[in-house]
Amino acid sequence: MRISQLDGSRVALWGWGREGRAAYHAIRSRLPELELTLFCSQEEAADARGLNDPRLSIEHAASAERLSAFEWVVKSPGISPYRAEALTAAAQGTRFIGGTALWFGEHAGDRTVCVTGTKGKSTTTSLLAHLLRAGGHRTALVGNIGVPLLEVLDPEQPPELWAIELSSYQTGDVAAGGARPEVAVALNIYPEHLDWHGSQARYVEDKLRLLTQAKPRIAVLNADDPVLSALQLPDSQIHWFGHDAGWHLRGDVLWRGDRRIMDTAALPLPGRHNRGNLCAVLTVIEALGIDAAPLAPHAASFRPLPNRLQPIGARDGIAYVNDSISTTPHATLAALECYAGQRIALLVGGHDRGVEWQGFAEAMRQRAPLAIVTMGENGPRIHALLAPVAAQAGFALSAAADLAQAMDQARAALGEQGGVVLLSPGAPSFGAYRDYVARGRHFAELAGFDPDSISAIAGLGIA
Repeated sequence: MRISQLDGSRVALWGWGREGRAAYHAIRSRLPELELTLFCSQEEAADARGLNDPRLSIEHAASAERLSAFEWVVKSPGISPYRAEALTAAAQGTRFIGGTALWFGEHAGDRTVCVTGTKGKSTTTSLLAHLLRAGGHRTALVGNIGVPLLEVLDPEQPPELWAIELSSYQTGDVAAGGARPEVAVALNIYPEHLDWHGSQARYVEDKLRLLTQAKPRIAVLNADDPVLSALQLPDSQIHWFGHDAGWHLRGDVLWRGDRRIMDTAALPLPGRHNRGNLCAVLTVIEALGIDAAPLAPHAASFRPLPNRLQPIGARDGIAYVNDSISTTPHATLAALECYAGQRIALLVGGHDRGVEWQGFAEAMRQRAPLAIVTMGENGPRIHALLAPVAAQAGFALSAAADLAQAMDQARAALGEQGGVVLLSPGAPSFGAYRDYVARGRHFAELAGFDPDSISAIAGLGIA
């Protein structure tokens, strides 16, 4: 759908974060005379009024009645379309669309690679851009990773290729935009964002809309994921990674079919799952018609992303690792695997979005760290599941009121022998922090390090 199709319609914006502001400016660039209504918080309204736009009305209550007054509502990704007021308005004819759909409507002919997955999508998208640029291809690194697509609606020097990270909040917008991506990548599917999607089944369905509805020319899928390996995609060529016939790992060694490529143990990609993401990236590059094998060694110069198994330094015999991006128990288990055999004090818990922790608790019978500290809204629920396991498996278990107290308890558990304090909460940061970045920054501060030095993502934008 092109932005011009909004002309003459009753249009509202819902949300005034970075995505909402990008949507406003994109619409204004195409339709400067269009009357718009913005639904946002009182705090955000002051910023919006600073635009001095006489054709922008601002309201605070996005009720079903008010939303129903519009033909189109351009909503920010974090606002669920399954909220009662949205469902009521949709039943009365209001159509909800995201900025991702508007961008794809304007860029339907571009070469796009869309990357999604429950975990690893940011690293994969960033690594893809890194290797493509190393091969001399002008590439955009955009999307959910930190640059809303509508902020790059009309670049002065368009890229050859777009590497686009999409969250489950955005995957359906690709098909809604009327575009067919050249390549779509799905890394894995685990339960997450159940508060937004409403159920695990709907989360999976929404996540897979990038494949089932957008119908990419090529789908790059993880052969080891049970959900993805069972997919039938008659409208797409499927290229598998993690499969013996394609790009895969044998131990730490990277292979392309029966051809040995290189040892990955020394790459700045912590954890086997991240080296598996390298297999996904090389499969994409090959699917684009580019020789991938010569680009693989350039992974050695990749700069790991902040808040993703990020070592931020050591003090008094204790190393601090920031994995604040971890918002599922599966991600926490992967983080523990990276530090297996070391003395670890693990910090878990945060916003409770209804994800099940029973599997994590069972895994701790065999794979527990030295100590686990629970915190946050779902901390008590996690603590209750772990208490009987801790007694049997012999790890220390404590509960903290907040991150600062959790850090103190973790350091006390490690004692003079030291070890690793690992922040891999397995839950979102909402409530206590604005986002996972703010949580990671506070973790760095509490550990005694400069948060500004650990926050930047390299390579965003077009280069």
